[in-house]
Amino acid sequence: MKIFKAFISVAITVALIWAMQTKFGDIPPVGAFLNPATGFWQNAESKNIEPSGSLKLKGLQGKVTIQYDENRIPHIFAENDHDLYYAQGYITAQERLWQMDIQTRSAAGRLSEVVGAKALELDRYHRRMGMVYGAENTLRGMMKDPVMKVVINAYAEGVNAYIHQLSPRHYPIEFKLLNYAPEEWKPINSAFLLKLMSETLSGGSNELAMTNVLNKFGAKVTSDLFPDYPTREDPIIPAGTKWDFKPLPIPQPPASFKAQMVAGMQTKDRVEGIGSNNWAISGSKTATGFPILANDPHLDLTYPSIWYQVQLSAPGVNVYGVSLPGAPCIVIGYNQKISWGVTNVDADILDWYQIKFKDGSKNEYWYNNKWNKVTKRIEVIKVLGQQPIVDTVLYTVHGPVVYDNAGIASEDRKNVPVGNALRWVAHDESDEFKTFYLLNRGKNYADYREALRYFSAPAQNFVFASADNDIAITPNGKLPLKYKDQGKFIMDGSDPANDWHGFIPYEQNPTVKNPPRGFVSSANQSSTDQTYPYYINWQFAPYERGKRINDRLGAMQKATIDSMRVLQTDSYSIRAQDLLPAMLNNLDASKLDDTQLAALKELKSWNKDYSPNSIGASIFATWSNRFYRLTWNDSFNDKKTLLNIPTMDRTEELLIKDPNSIWFDDKRTPVKETAADVLSRSFNSTIDELTRTHGKLGTGWAWGKVRPFEVRHLAKLAGFGSGNFESSGTSSTINALSEGHGPSWRMVVQMGPQTKGYGILPGGQSGNPGSFFYDDMLQTWKDGKLKELLFLNSATEKSPRIKTTLTLSK
Repeated sequence: MKIFKAFISVAITVALIWAMQTKFGDIPPVGAFLNPATGFWQNAESKNIEPSGSLKLKGLQGKVTIQYDENRIPHIFAENDHDLYYAQGYITAQERLWQMDIQTRSAAGRLSEVVGAKALELDRYHRRMGMVYGAENTLRGMMKDPVMKVVINAYAEGVNAYIHQLSPRHYPIEFKLLNYAPEEWKPINSAFLLKLMSETLSGGSNELAMTNVLNKFGAKVTSDLFPDYPTREDPIIPAGTKWDFKPLPIPQPPASFKAQMVAGMQTKDRVEGIGSNNWAISGSKTATGFPILANDPHLDLTYPSIWYQVQLSAPGVNVYGVSLPGAPCIVIGYNQKISWGVTNVDADILDWYQIKFKDGSKNEYWYNNKWNKVTKRIEVIKVLGQQPIVDTVLYTVHGPVVYDNAGIASEDRKNVPVGNALRWVAHDESDEFKTFYLLNRGKNYADYREALRYFSAPAQNFVFASADNDIAITPNGKLPLKYKDQGKFIMDGSDPANDWHGFIPYEQNPTVKNPPRGFVSSANQSSTDQTYPYYINWQFAPYERGKRINDRLGAMQKATIDSMRVLQTDSYSIRAQDLLPAMLNNLDASKLDDTQLAALKELKSWNKDYSPNSIGASIFATWSNRFYRLTWNDSFNDKKTLLNIPTMDRTEELLIKDPNSIWFDDKRTPVKETAADVLSRSFNSTIDELTRTHGKLGTGWAWGKVRPFEVRHLAKLAGFGSGNFESSGTSSTINALSEGHGPSWRMVVQMGPQTKGYGILPGGQSGNPGSFFYDDMLQTWKDGKLKELLFLNSATEKSPRIKTTLTLSK
């Protein structure tokens, strides 16, 4: 019996040891994870960092001095370009290595290697969408440029210098949780980040949904409900701006397109609210007499942040701002002569083409009146715990056929049409980092214009201000030359008349310098008025944010940094200003009960501000959304067919001008409803929902409680986020916080003899949840405040804000 018990004890011990070292599903090997010498305990960091340190690194050509301030922001001083970007790569990897790894894995279609089959569909989609193909072409373009070749390679060398000296005990905690090790950084990884940004900002499409609308309702209804220019607009380039160029001949649509639109046909979605704000106000309207520039790009808010703050200084450059972890240079920032920022243009740079294959082998397709050979690209997707998946992607003259049969199409990507080829600017050879390299060194307006020449995708509204008292804005990128509405619907891929007809010349991209009104701005609305000769897109972000910005800037005099800070956090709703009066006028108060009347009273007294304690904001947001959905659900909510829904702008126009429109009638009922009926029904259900979810009318209905916000971990790991907090704003206000999106970096720059910058991230510099610097700036961001940015003129400049100095040498 004793021998048997001893055997059982040994067997259990061996089993436990095996289990502790084995990964089960999503659970890492518990023994390794809990190991005090190598596990997660090693990721704890003290707030108190040594005041100085030094490292010797292979590959450096000289000495690099890095000064860290109180927020762990590095100020890098190098003796040459190579060492500057080597050090940037090294320091960024030190803080954000896992973020860099997982984002490039996502773009490259390699998540399944570390998380298993659950990521297989996303990997397959990214491969089939041509993300790797596009990154290869971008890398080719960058490497042709001798200057950028040095920059990209030096950055990769710096990242690898950090990885090579990293022991498993010091791996970022996410590597330990997922039980894998970092791999060498390759120059193409930086290109992958550009593809990921292109997917986020220009990878959505509603062409399939619009084609389905055309097929179901015909051309006349489609043109009426989906106009090419909104009812209300306040364009980025001021209306009435004269175009100082002779446009190229505008392409003509093919006969098939004309017939489709004249006679009619018988019977990653684009997301509203992912946008940004930027503006620059001239010295004539500021207290100092010099321009002020502001930018707050709205993206996913995550820990770690999408941005990494840094100052970069070497002979010929001294610049401060934010970079993309995994990429060299400053993307948004300033030096002592110029400042710049970006918002998304929302240009139509992605189109779908229906492909006619010769037969089931899909080796040939019909184009330009002949059969053409398909090019096949083999994608091998490695999957943790199982055999690799070999996927064959078909490439045509237009690009990859993302889903060539319904069997591999994803239910999660209903906006991707089966049997269609994708033409996307992000596939083309490009050299975007050259734009930022030149902007970082820019001194004036001419330098700004030259830098923009190299930027392809995703098209951005580049705002500019200089110490020379110039301001400007340019919707800029590689914009296809198209006929009107080309790409609004899926096109016939066999007809060369549907091809892109080249690109709008860079010099003819819409731009304005020093306009008479004294400011420039953008908030993703229409780039121009309808006099611009070229077609950029038929649909942009709603006009409300841009309108509010322009109203406020137009009224400003003697503006200051604080004027800009307050404007960035403005949560007044132009949508409520436009829409609420018509909604109230069509609501019959005599039919409301006591709770509904009390809610109506709240709405009537509401100041149209989405502040955290506002009850009116909660009622209006819920009511307007329900009214919008009820108006269109009976006609456009088709479970079998994806249909695009008309915009809120068009809905508002119907409510105000045609409240008896057929579109307000619910075709599922025997009576004919009007806008008043839809508003009454949606108002009643709004009050019922708020009462059921948040109790009786009172503080529980406050906007901050009804719509709590959280900055979540990049991998949505529980406990690694900020937790819920109350916040102001919504997608249609300047402070556009909505469903995990919001101001990912707020920056204001006062130009002048001594340029000063102010900014804040919604988190911290470190990607380590065990670090004080993981979220140390969040409260300042939540409070709507900015920090003065420490801009050092030399490596030896003294400042009480410098807490530690790191010296790198060869």
